[in-house]
Amino acid sequence: SAPDGLSVCRNIHSPFAERERIMIQPVHVVGGGLAGSEAAWQLAEAGQSVTLLERRQCGQEASWAGGGIVSPLYPWRYSEPVSSLARFAEREYPQLAARLLSETGIDPEYRQKGLLYLRVDDGDKAFDWARRVGKPLEAVNADFIYALEPWLAEGFSSGLWMPTLGSIRNPRLCQALRSRLRAMREATLIEGVEVEAVCVEDGHVRGVSTSLGFRPASQVVLCGGAWSGEFLARLGLSLPVRPIKGQMMVFRTPPMPSGRQLVERVVLADGRYLIPRGDGRVLIGSTLEEADFDKTPTDEARESLRRSALAMVPALADCPIEHHWAGLRPAAPEGIPFIGEMPDTHGLFINAGHYRNGLVLAPAATRLMVDLLLNRPTEIDPAPYQPASRLAIGGEPAAVTA
Repeated sequence: SAPDGLSVCRNIHSPFAERERIMIQPVHVVGGGLAGSEAAWQLAEAGQSVTLLERRQCGQEASWAGGGIVSPLYPWRYSEPVSSLARFAEREYPQLAARLLSETGIDPEYRQKGLLYLRVDDGDKAFDWARRVGKPLEAVNADFIYALEPWLAEGFSSGLWMPTLGSIRNPRLCQALRSRLRAMREATLIEGVEVEAVCVEDGHVRGVSTSLGFRPASQVVLCGGAWSGEFLARLGLSLPVRPIKGQMMVFRTPPMPSGRQLVERVVLADGRYLIPRGDGRVLIGSTLEEADFDKTPTDEARESLRRSALAMVPALADCPIEHHWAGLRPAAPEGIPFIGEMPDTHGLFINAGHYRNGLVLAPAATRLMVDLLLNRPTEIDPAPYQPASRLAIGGEPAAVTA
């Protein structure tokens, strides 16, 4: 039998019922992370009335907790469905950041200063990928490495250099999106509201039941991140998305000689990365942990992250650790997100399961989802992400790997 939340909503007899059928209803987006906020923004820009429902404040979960690298860490190790979204999104980020700065006054701090890969053991595969997708990638020696990053630890004799890679300050990006939505006539942002159920009648979405009451809608977009699978399970629907915990830290670094920063660009070694911010802060990330929905930072992870940071830049030993936190990634089979309409539930759309690449893929995954919802031609082939075909096939959740 269906859970109570769904059975209560399945056959709706309310004062809204007849009016629903004749009035244009807003799309309701559930979840105010980057995926949900960008969905609401894109829908509003298309002239669609949209309401974004967030149980806390927008951008406070995984979208805030990540590092902000605008690329999968080792892009040549990912399947084509992830790579296709990543390439599209990477092209979008510079103009997206510039638009948000212009329209909100909040700078997402997009920085295109490249990424330095150290101790890569599958360089041949990396170069094959780079040639295939037309991405600049070069092998570099010690002189090149230390000219770029003079305070790296000694002993790095070779590496790979990707000059076009960018990063963005994700908390600022979330703030800018929130500000933009609040200023748009077509968008309504409601925070501090719990969505309890999606209400379905005869296989069609009719609205959502919330802590503030029933809200009619014929289309609902679920962007619940790591909670998406749990949410749909309450409705009797299955989605193999589960949380993978990640912990990160940030150091505050002093100005260096000649106006340089201690770390100028993203550096990646042994699966851990350093990400500099424009104000001198340096992030170190991240762990991969099976911990259900526990977001408690641990002393063990703090020490592990600290050791990794000092192994790359020993001078960080003298820099204070300003903050240590944890977030929950939404892991899906093969790390490929679910994007599209849920089977047997007309009007219920999903955009979730981006695993380690939620920020990386957000502009592209959201564009695809919005195009599908509005019945527009898609620039990206939707087939690899469609819930109907993927749920029919099944599969194991994404493995905990780099």
